[in-house]
Amino acid sequence: MSTENRPANLPDLLARLTEPAQPVPVSMAPETAGWWIAGAIVVIALAFGLWRGWSVWRRNAYRRDALAALDAAGQDTAAIATILRRTALAAFPRRDVAGLSGADWIAFLHATGRFPEKAAAQLLRAPYAPGTDAPDLRQAAEAWIRSHRRPR
Repeated sequence: MSTENRPANLPDLLARLTEPAQPVPVSMAPETAGWWIAGAIVVIALAFGLWRGWSVWRRNAYRRDALAALDAAGQDTAAIATILRRTALAAFPRRDVAGLSGADWIAFLHATGRFPEKAAAQLLRAPYAPGTDAPDLRQAAEAWIRSHRRPR
């Protein structure tokens, strides 16, 4: 009997096996235009969000400066009154703020943000009693600096 006609054993059959060809790698790039458009929209939205956040941060620099000055002023009522006035002049048009005094100044603070009555009374006395402690005024000034709304 010839060796070609006899049934092969398992080790011989395994020796005849060849490695299969490797498949073509699958591309991870999107193949349709919709994905490219969706990606572009996401990139544009992200760029717009970053630009908007940066512009808001830059626009609020006067608030950060005012809060730092408020920390440096401590409880000095005259210094707090000056910081409030400078902050209002930075945030609002000069013609709306510069001429205000007394009840008109307090009404402006109420109209643009929350400012308690007790602190308002201390603010009216502040220029005439420098160096006095007024914790209510300091807290109200900090709250107003953080929360007042600028005109658009």
